[in-house]
Amino acid sequence: MRSTNHLSKGFTLIEVLAALIIVGLGMLAVIRAVNQTINNTNYLREKAIAHWVAMNKLTETRLSASSPSTGSSDGDTDMAGITWRWRMTVTDVMPGLKSIEIKVAPKEAGADASMDTINGTYGADLSPSSPSVWDFGAGQGPGNPGSPNPQTPGPTPGPVNPNTPNNPTPAPGPLR
Repeated sequence: MRSTNHLSKGFTLIEVLAALIIVGLGMLAVIRAVNQTINNTNYLREKAIAHWVAMNKLTETRLSASSPSTGSSDGDTDMAGITWRWRMTVTDVMPGLKSIEIKVAPKEAGADASMDTINGTYGADLSPSSPSVWDFGAGQGPGNPGSPNPQTPGPTPGPVNPNTPNNPTPAPGPLR
């Protein structure tokens, strides 16, 4: 005997359309998630580069031979194929100590935009022009021939290991 029910042999058009709608909605969610991941990756890349630009400017300011002037200054720099706009604000905190704030954004973002902001300090005693901080090393100091700064104390010897008389560090203990 043959069955007269012809619907039991396959899917109906309604079932196929419902399955396609479900698969389409799932694919749309996957595409949105991938798009969001790409956008986040690009944002984090640009934020990291903006941070590098700000850190470079702060380091450049700290290593300059003269103290940064109080007030605001700005400029452009290129990094990673992007032109960045930085704005540096220097304020006096106390005599010999200045606070530095640097804001960075892509140049096309506008004058008030900021993708990254860093804060740092500049102290006269820590500048490269202060020889007492930068003149250090073996053989330099008061009474040592060739010492560029007679005010800089020489190296202080540490405990001496009797097995290595020229080594100012203690010998390590036995390894286990």
